[in-house]
Amino acid sequence: MTSPTFLGRVGSVAGSTISVRQAESVASGIAIIDGRSYRVAQVGTFVRIPQGYHDLYGVISEVGAQATPETLTDARQRGESWMTVQLVGEIVETSFERGISQYPGINDEVHLVTEQDLGRIYGVQDADQITIGRLAGAESIPVRIDLDRLVTRHSAVLGSTGSGKSTTISSLLRSICHSGGGERCRSARILLLDIHGEYGEALKSAAQVFRVNPSEDEQPLHIPYWALDTQTLLDFLMGPMSEAAYTGVLDKIQAAKLSVADGVAGIDVNALTINTPLPFSLKQLWADLVEPEHKTWADKERTNPALEEAGDAATLKLPRYQVPGTGSAAPYINQFGVLGIKRQLTQMRSRLLDRQYGFMLHPGEWEPNLEGKAAKDLPELLEAWFGHDKPITVLDLSGVPSQVLVRLIGGILNITYEAMFWGRSLPEGGRNRPELVVMEEAHRYLGKDSDNPARDMVQRIVKEGRKFGVGAMIVSQRPSEIDETILSQCGTLFALRLSNSADQAKVKATLPDSLMGLVNTLPVLRTGEALIMGEAARLPIRCRINLPPEGERPSSEDPQVSAAWAGARAQEDYERLAAAWRSQDPKWGQQTKQEKE
Repeated sequence: MTSPTFLGRVGSVAGSTISVRQAESVASGIAIIDGRSYRVAQVGTFVRIPQGYHDLYGVISEVGAQATPETLTDARQRGESWMTVQLVGEIVETSFERGISQYPGINDEVHLVTEQDLGRIYGVQDADQITIGRLAGAESIPVRIDLDRLVTRHSAVLGSTGSGKSTTISSLLRSICHSGGGERCRSARILLLDIHGEYGEALKSAAQVFRVNPSEDEQPLHIPYWALDTQTLLDFLMGPMSEAAYTGVLDKIQAAKLSVADGVAGIDVNALTINTPLPFSLKQLWADLVEPEHKTWADKERTNPALEEAGDAATLKLPRYQVPGTGSAAPYINQFGVLGIKRQLTQMRSRLLDRQYGFMLHPGEWEPNLEGKAAKDLPELLEAWFGHDKPITVLDLSGVPSQVLVRLIGGILNITYEAMFWGRSLPEGGRNRPELVVMEEAHRYLGKDSDNPARDMVQRIVKEGRKFGVGAMIVSQRPSEIDETILSQCGTLFALRLSNSADQAKVKATLPDSLMGLVNTLPVLRTGEALIMGEAARLPIRCRINLPPEGERPSSEDPQVSAAWAGARAQEDYERLAAAWRSQDPKWGQQTKQEKE
């Protein structure tokens, strides 16, 4: 008697790809097994090929005319249907393993995979696995992924706008934090770069949120300029300079850091460089650089300055000197320490006075005084980000000006990586307490630009981070715009609905296990449904991601246009709207209303 799971027989074998001749008994497309109905010959579903003491498993990648072997093109005229199957793994005794130890033979039976079979594959819950959703074709089977491989081998979550990326990220992070009732990952350490401010409310129960304009339960976001890469900082503050001027500015910075280095743990003054993370005063640096550029002398010997009004570093007030005389007349032009950077210093002063850069250039208690002494130093910054009692740190960058976003993200990643790298042997370091860095809207700052500090740091993380406990999760709606080196290093892919052909091609080029045919299902995936492939998944699977609870989902849902336009207009105040824009704070109006009440 034919088994109810029987689909057909192997017709040809070419490496990991096999062609299967579908049996006439299942031509209806539906099979009823143990009271449950199964769709037959669906792209993305599994098949089982018995091989005596063990079973081979594969995924259907093509069905119909395209799946017909070229040598049997007339088979369609005889009413035969074909399927193309990609072999992905096998069960030997009771354990499932990726890869195959033998190939099927011609005319070997091919069977439909039932929930019982899937339970054998996914039913074993190891200590390093977390549950993230349910199988799309069998809702009773939980989908689990390997947490170790998810972090150390890096991952990417890719999907078009509206496909459910933000909800997927929120669900993944919650699944990690709540695994085993919150006990299995109680020492988790996750850093989330939130570009649009979507996750503060969604993850507030499991995260410490840092924001430029914080609310009551959030912390102010401060990213001290002196902890960033010095070259990146100077490019932002001053723009292009001649090599001689650039060297002169670096010498000033190194001297300023040397002046505060004595007694600082871990500092060797003989090995100190301009990138050693030590506080120094930008205001004093500006004052020291601007003085020679404006100075004139009352005598030829240049011993008596022609000063009319002294400058002030604290308030960034320019010194005023007498205008140089014509020809050989006094006052005389200064010739000492002049770098020819008046324009660059004007830009630097403008940046320092611009309030929108205050989180970086005037970072609260991390801002040094004119002598270079700060109330808080690097240890307090690292503890604030990585040492609090919650598993997730959300850096809300929605209030960060776009002009500085790429540089700032590069600086944040540099701080994170360097701390985990150099502390890798310590209890606080990356190997003893690994860090997962989740990068939302990655296409905005991980493109192919020639000068991109954020991309350079992420390339370093995906190439070397595994050894030092730093993992990356790249999240993007446009994978075709992301640097190829970065995407190729992501061992696990969560591919949500993708409709753009260029984006689909990017996913197809990085697919493991030669499952190219699955890309064809990307445009028709449901919202919140993903193809999960790669290192962290036992098999490439189509998964329904668990939804976070109501009220704990990212603030990225589409506005209800019909309901909003049909309702009565609320009382409007465009002065409040303008104030929110000027303050770069979308909550400004709400806070003002609460203060009045």
